Amino acid sequence: MEHAYQHRDRDGQPIDLPVGKIVCIGRNYLDHVRELGNAVPEAPLLFMKPSTAIVGLDAPLRLPEARGSCHHELELAVLIGRRLTGTSPAAAREAIAGYGLALDLTLREVQTELKNKGQPWELAKAFDGACPLSGFVRPEELPEPQAAELELLVNGERRQHGSTAQMMHPILDLIAHISRHFTLLPGDVVLTGTPAGVGPLASGDRLELRLAGRWSWSARVA
Repeated sequence: MEHAYQHRDRDGQPIDLPVGKIVCIGRNYLDHVRELGNAVPEAPLLFMKPSTAIVGLDAPLRLPEARGSCHHELELAVLIGRRLTGTSPAAAREAIAGYGLALDLTLREVQTELKNKGQPWELAKAFDGACPLSGFVRPEELPEPQAAELELLVNGERRQHGSTAQMMHPILDLIAHISRHFTLLPGDVVLTGTPAGVGPLASGDRLELRLAGRWSWSARVA
């Protein structure tokens, strides 16, 4: 069966781009690194989610059963609009088709076990529905993406709050770095890391994702 998700703008209108891979950056906010007691990486820490991990925020979010706690990680999502291979930060800017918000859903105990064994994280982060995505705003609507406020409320309580200005590796540098290791294609999405405040989700939770104090999206956990 064809994957039902389609990239959309902030008004819910379809964006004429295919649905590709999700390239994620781990440990890009120092406060989040510290809250989990991780080491600070010297270079951007990359991992991926398949396209089947992407879901919209309009349908209830379904968490895996009997696999331990599932944590929210709020992130700025960058939609790629052009093919990028070995690019520069300046060229990366011209390839951005939009900005949105994503939840990098993570099975925390599974991830901890994988870390302890020195294994990749995909079993904890790449399950179906592991990347809920908002609609995307046009680049010109967010002229200063490196100074954008991110906020997540769960049942009306602020869980995560930060600014992209806190990133250790800036957005354009990240995209250029990724493209030097493998090609980014139109429709791919780059997740740029999460600020502190990650925590577990539960059935019935109601979420509000806010970007730059201007846009917000709601979601509910099934």
